[in-house]
Amino acid sequence: MKAIIVTDQASGTAGMKLVERPEPQAAINDVVVQVHAAGFVNTELGWPSTWADRRDQDRTPSIPGHELAGVVTALGYGTTGLSVGQRVFGLADWHRDGTLAEYVAMEARNLAPLPGDVDFTVGASLPISGLTAWQGLFQHGRLQAGQSVLAHGAAGAVGSVVTQLAREAGAYVIGTGRAADRQKALDFGANEFVDLGSDTLEDVGGVDLVFDVIGGDIQKRSAALIRAGGTLVTAVGPTDIRPADGLTVDFVVEADRAQLFEIVQRVRDGRLRTNIGKVSSLEDAIATFNSTERRAGKTVIRIRT
Repeated sequence: MKAIIVTDQASGTAGMKLVERPEPQAAINDVVVQVHAAGFVNTELGWPSTWADRRDQDRTPSIPGHELAGVVTALGYGTTGLSVGQRVFGLADWHRDGTLAEYVAMEARNLAPLPGDVDFTVGASLPISGLTAWQGLFQHGRLQAGQSVLAHGAAGAVGSVVTQLAREAGAYVIGTGRAADRQKALDFGANEFVDLGSDTLEDVGGVDLVFDVIGGDIQKRSAALIRAGGTLVTAVGPTDIRPADGLTVDFVVEADRAQLFEIVQRVRDGRLRTNIGKVSSLEDAIATFNSTERRAGKTVIRIRT
C-alpha cells in the first residue's frame, strides 16, 4: 500500500516520504480500515508517541496521521460492534501507525459508524477538532448554560467547533484570533470577537471558561480573566498557569464512540458546520504540509476519490 512515513524528528514535515508499505494486519479487537480520507496535525511530529511505542522503543519508520474516515475491510479476533463493509470514522492510537496510508489497523472501539449521507472528507475532519472541543467544554470545563466562554482561535479547526458547541449549550462566546479571522469567527457563532493583534484582551472582563489552543503569554493573560470557580482548559500541553480562584485542566484528546456519534449527528442536522480548508491527494500531501501558506480550517487528505 502507499503510505507517508517519517524517520527523523529533526526534519519535521520536510522529512516525510511517500513509500510502499505492507498492508497492516488486524490484531485482537482491531479492525483494518481502507482509508478514504485522513487528517493530520502538524504538532504530531513533536509528540513522543510518533517516534516511540508504549514501551518507549523506537518505532520508526512510522506513519503519521490519526484522523480517518473509511470502510472496514477486516476484523481481528474478538472484534465486535463493527462489520466488514461498514463506513466508519474515528481516531487512531497515538502509538501505532496512523492514517496517512491506504489502510490502517486500529482498535474497533476508537471508531464510530459514519452515516451514509456524510462524506468521507467531512468525516475525517471531525475526530480531533470535534472531540477536543467536546471534551474540553463538557468533560473538563463542565460548561453550563448562561456561562461565558473565551474561545481562542475561534476561526480555526478546533476553535470553530468550540464556538458552535458552546453556543448550542447556551453559553456566551467571545472568540479571538487575527483581524482577518473576525468575520469567520462571527459566522461560526461568536457573540464578540477580539483581535489579538490590536484589541486589548483584558477588556473582555471576567469569563467562566477559557478554551486555550495558543499557550504562552495569551494563556497567562487569559487565566487572569477567569471568574471564581471558573476553568482554564488547554489543549497545548502541561502548564503551571492557574487562575487565582479556579482550575486549570490540560488534557490529551481521547477517542470516544458515543461523543463521535453526537458530533456527527450535529453535522447531519445542521447544528454543527465543518471548517475544512485545503483538501489534497495522498500524492500531494507532503507538499501541502510543507506549504508556507497560512492554513484556513482543517486540512484533509483524500486517499481514495
